[in-house]
Amino acid sequence: MASDESASLPLAGRLSGRLRALMARLLEGERSALTRLAGTAFLVRAASAVIAYVSQILMARWMGAFEFGIYVYVWTWAVMLGMLAPLGLGSAAQRFLPEYMERSQHGMLKGFLNGGRWLAFWIGTFFALLGVGVMWLLEDRVDTFYVVPFLLAFAVLPLYGVSEVQDGIARSYDWVGLALAPVYIARPLLILAVMGGLHLAGYQANAVSAMAAATAATWLTTLGQTLELNRRLKQRLAHLSSIARIYERRTWFLVALPIFMIEGFYFLLTYADILTLQLFVTPDQVAVYYAATKTLAPVAFIYFSVAAAVTHKFTAFHVAGERDKLERFLSDTIHWTFWPSLIAAIGLLLVGRFILSMFGAGFEEGYPLMFVLSIGLLVRAAVGPVERLLIMVGEQTACAVIYAIAFIINFALCLLLIPHFGLMGAAWAPTIAYVVESIMLFVVTKRRLGLHVFVLRRPKPALD
Repeated sequence: MASDESASLPLAGRLSGRLRALMARLLEGERSALTRLAGTAFLVRAASAVIAYVSQILMARWMGAFEFGIYVYVWTWAVMLGMLAPLGLGSAAQRFLPEYMERSQHGMLKGFLNGGRWLAFWIGTFFALLGVGVMWLLEDRVDTFYVVPFLLAFAVLPLYGVSEVQDGIARSYDWVGLALAPVYIARPLLILAVMGGLHLAGYQANAVSAMAAATAATWLTTLGQTLELNRRLKQRLAHLSSIARIYERRTWFLVALPIFMIEGFYFLLTYADILTLQLFVTPDQVAVYYAATKTLAPVAFIYFSVAAAVTHKFTAFHVAGERDKLERFLSDTIHWTFWPSLIAAIGLLLVGRFILSMFGAGFEEGYPLMFVLSIGLLVRAAVGPVERLLIMVGEQTACAVIYAIAFIINFALCLLLIPHFGLMGAAWAPTIAYVVESIMLFVVTKRRLGLHVFVLRRPKPALD
């Protein structure tokens, strides 16, 4: 009887019912696995944050504010370009691989595992050569102490792009440790080891030696990650050895490029203040600003940790059509983001001057900046990881437009305020941009999805 009733339903209704039942089983059966993976990711990122912060304090003391300022400025460029170099293929890996596995499209699966990484390498190489060409053309306009560090930074790009794609591949197979540890644990430890060795040997560390260490560490950790990833893939896919690879490069880029646009505007919004500062202040002032922003990094870290742990559940509730659960879960994530961020910000502001003093003489000047920068971080935390929700439910275009507007505001304010107010002007620029971004995210989510995304609202009853 049940079968007859089911057969009488429209096809869309039957498919929707099966999909909801499948998602319910997945959520129930994989809950412990997801918790374990999220916990692994959190531990790796937490350990990384500690290593990075200690490294920056030591390197600032060993190098001095001027050389440290050159290094953090150039390395910021390297990180931003490295993340953008694969043109979204790293994030797209988490879209393609589960789909190919689910549909048993083994040739396409093998094609992306091989071709995605090679594409990232050659695109990164192209951008590296382009950077060298730009540096050659601007030789007369670039301060000489930036030239060699930038050339070393360009050498990072081919392998940085490969690492981004391998991150996506490893996550798709639930190998979170392999995805994160090489980049967030091994690389900063290698850089610190090299710089510490130079210091102990009596060598005066500078921006060139720091960038050389960062470049070598990036290549070594990525090559090590490649060997381990290939070993695991060989074992996992041994039964597919006779299947030929299929390369769908056009499809890969059609999916990856919109993701690249969103990530591009986001990274530009995030790094615009530091990248613009160099136009108006000296490297030692850039170092002071960088130290102030990194001292508040744990506040932003809470935001990204919650986002990384909950994004997949936004998708699950949306696909299953469980709007009430989605709304309650979204409200929970906002509270999980805001209140710990508020506590962390208050604690860091109380001890901020002391922490900054550990970087070396003169870094305490960045203490007032922390109060301004914390406003933007807390306003952003007040709406939680709502941009991840928008992307997961198909509103990625609206999200990209919001990031683009926020970046333009940030960049314009940097150009307007820094010449008059120096570092304080640089601090207010992203803070105002984050406020505008959060307001836009609130309005768009309210209008497009009918969801209230602000922390000051009575939460609905918790999920069962």
